[in-house]
Order: sequence, then C-alpha cells, then structure tokens
Amino acid sequence: QVQLVESGGGLVQTGGSLRLSCAASGRTFSNYNMGWFRQAPGKDREFVAAIKWSGASTYYADSVKGRFTISKDNAKNTVYLQMNSLKPEDTAVYYCAADRAAVVRTLEALYDYWGQGTQVTVSS
Repeated sequence: QVQLVESGGGLVQTGGSLRLSCAASGRTFSNYNMGWFRQAPGKDREFVAAIKWSGASTYYADSVKGRFTISKDNAKNTVYLQMNSLKPEDTAVYYCAADRAAVVRTLEALYDYWGQGTQVTVSS
C-alpha cells in the first residue's frame, strides 16, 4: 500500500508558476513510477506527466511540454511538478499517482495508488 498526499496548489495569474508536491508513504517509493494527472470541471481526468522510478525518463502531455517539469526525490519520498507559464486552461484538480509497472504508462486506469488531489486555478 502507498499513501500519496499532494500539496502546493492555489490561485495564480496567467503566466505565473506553481510547484506541486506529492509526498508518499508506505511501500518503497523508489520502486514506483509516478504520474501527475488533472481533471478540469466537466472533463475527464487526463495525463499530464510521468517519471520512471529511477528518475531517468520523463514523459509529458503535448499541452504542457516545455512548461511543466516532473521530478522525483527518492530520498524524500516526494515527486514534484513544476508548472511555469500557466494558462487558464491549466485550471484543474491535480492528482499524483503511483504505478509499479516495469515501464512508464500514461493511462490512468493502470495506476495503482492515487492522492486526494490539489486544486490549481489560473486566473486570466
């Protein structure tokens, strides 16, 4: 069992930045690939970014590529999502998730553990 707790969400103006954190506890965090997903009002949850358990590989949705950066600190059992140049369309509840698979995956249904989410609101 892995418990995930997100933090760092809030209200920011267009063009601003936020850094989300996801603290993990339970089973060995370093063995898990980690992902960030988001869900805007009235929309399905969508993939944002993912990182391999070792931190060696990262993956991004096209909509955030070049603006968001995912990173993982195994010593602190924490995964981060640095979000720059934020746009109103980035407004959503952001969730982190853990996946024990051998390869990094982007489908939410394949992730094993989820946090409760943190709200990000970007004002225009």
